[in-house]
Amino acid sequence: MLQKIEILKKFNISEEKIKKLLDFEQEFLRENSKLNLVSKNEEKVLFEKHIFDSLSIVNVLFDQKGELLDIGTGGGFPALVIAILYGNMKIYPIDSIGKKIRAVENIKENLDLKNVYPICDRVENIDKKFDFVTSRAVASLKKILPLAIKKLKKNGKFIAYKSRKVEEEIKEAMPIIKKYGLKMPQTYRYELPTEEKHERYLVIFEK
Repeated sequence: MLQKIEILKKFNISEEKIKKLLDFEQEFLRENSKLNLVSKNEEKVLFEKHIFDSLSIVNVLFDQKGELLDIGTGGGFPALVIAILYGNMKIYPIDSIGKKIRAVENIKENLDLKNVYPICDRVENIDKKFDFVTSRAVASLKKILPLAIKKLKKNGKFIAYKSRKVEEEIKEAMPIIKKYGLKMPQTYRYELPTEEKHERYLVIFEK
């Protein structure tokens, strides 16, 4: 526990938010015991591979307000972590799988996250546009980028969580980038606090 707290302090977030993130970890594990959202092996590295990864958005997302859509939120990564970090931002986690959204709704209620609005649907069916869109462990950039861009307001940002194959994915997405007249994305590199020190990237597109 102390090691986790020390890691969280490096993000320069308040004690209240640190406590809520640790509470979130326990709430997710409780939901996972009922719904099998992630494997037992993933449970063991939930903090290092999922919570820490989701938290890394603080290095590129500086706005404190607006509306954010998280495509394919699963059990709430990164949506619920972002909701804890940015209390004045409205967060819309979307997933087409009912049990995942039920888990998100339960965690939202138990943590009293009033800025979270879960949606059980396919992203293609949503008419609303957002200031920010995120995706993590959903699909390759060439597949997810067209969906994300269509849900962004003008000057909105799409932030994708990616692995070390990011350059290859950007290259494959070039026809989409050109089609929508997008600038080349910015990338932010970081490492997970695991023994293997997995290399991760945030890829930021602006509409």
